[in-house]
Amino acid sequence: MSKRSLREDILNAGLKVMFRSGYLGASVRDICAAAGAPQGSFTNHFRSKEAFVEEVLDRYFANLKSVVSEALNDKSRTPRQRLKRYLDIISGKLQDAKWRRGCLIGDLSLEASLQSKLLRKRLEEIFREWRTPFAQCIAEAQAAGEIDSTFAPLELAEFLLASWEGAILRMKVDGGPAALDRFKNIVFETVFKEKKGDKK
Repeated sequence: MSKRSLREDILNAGLKVMFRSGYLGASVRDICAAAGAPQGSFTNHFRSKEAFVEEVLDRYFANLKSVVSEALNDKSRTPRQRLKRYLDIISGKLQDAKWRRGCLIGDLSLEASLQSKLLRKRLEEIFREWRTPFAQCIAEAQAAGEIDSTFAPLELAEFLLASWEGAILRMKVDGGPAALDRFKNIVFETVFKEKKGDKK
C-alpha cells in the first residue's frame, strides 16, 4: 500500500502558519512541523518557498471567489445590497477568527510583494481578477439608478477593495470590528449611497 502524500497537509498548514507568522516569519521548518511532515516532504512537492506560497495564495483566492460569487450573484438582492452582503460575509469570517486573522491577499501585498517578483506579479493578477465582478455589480447598480454614476465602475471597484483591505489591517491592530463597521457605515452613506429619490 502506497504511503499517503503529505502535500495537502503541508498546504493547509502553510496557510495557518502564514496567517500567524507572516511570509518572512513562516519558515519551511515551521510549516512542516505544523503539518506533521518531515522537511524532505516539502522539497519533494514544492520547488521553492515562493512557489509554495503562490499555490497557497491561489487556493485562498479560489475560496474567496466562491464568497464573491455567493454574494454578488444573489439576484434576490439589489446590486447595492449584494455589495454590502459581501462585506458582511467577510466580517463574519473575521469575527469567527476573533479578529486575529486578516486577508492573505492584503498580508502578502504588504510583505511579500517587496520580497518576491513572482508573488508581486501573481498579486497584481489577483487584484485585476478580483475587481471584475465588483465592477460588474457596481455598473448594474449605476444602470438601475441605485447609486451615483460619477465614477467609473472599475475605479469604484478598486476603491472598494483597496479601502476594505485597509480597514482589515486596522481591525488587526485594534483586535475588534470597529474599523470594519466604520468603513461600511461611511462608504454606504457616501460613495455607494442609495439614490432613493431617483428610483422609480
